[in-house]
Amino acid sequence: MSSLVPLPPKVPMERRFGAFTIDTLIVWLLTLPLSGNTILQFIFFLIFWFALRIALAFKNQGQSVGRWALNMRVVDTRFNRTPGFQELCKREGLLGIFTAIAILGLKAITSGNASILILLVPLGGDAIVAIGDTGRYRQTFHDRIGDTIIIGTPRGYSLDIKVRKLLDQVQRNVRR
Repeated sequence: MSSLVPLPPKVPMERRFGAFTIDTLIVWLLTLPLSGNTILQFIFFLIFWFALRIALAFKNQGQSVGRWALNMRVVDTRFNRTPGFQELCKREGLLGIFTAIAILGLKAITSGNASILILLVPLGGDAIVAIGDTGRYRQTFHDRIGDTIIIGTPRGYSLDIKVRKLLDQVQRNVRR
């Protein structure tokens, strides 16, 4: 990006994690009725993931439900605009597979097979790449694959701000 163009606002990792969690919970709830059949649940998880994180984001200026709730969007680093369908497929396809594997691992955990937690490694590794990134936007592995970044935007619901205000109000009322 040129120094003449103002840099878009970066988004803290906790907000990114919050948006990811919101989207993951939505998709997981949609696939919950299929939890008896692991393969079918995996397939439908990916279908719903693609609908929410690719199709919706493509039509909604780079915002999924979670990103809209927390005022952020995905941007293509080369053109500083909403990524194309192919870039979103590369980015979200990889993340969707990592997430589905992690959820299946968590679903199968018992006291006797804690080694199943190894299925969390791809998702954790993806996040660790962002923690180790020294760039301004802390790109995860799937961001790098899709050549995208997450930026803040005024367009959204501001859920994090509303929750913070509500908690502050509750805290004030408790002190009285």
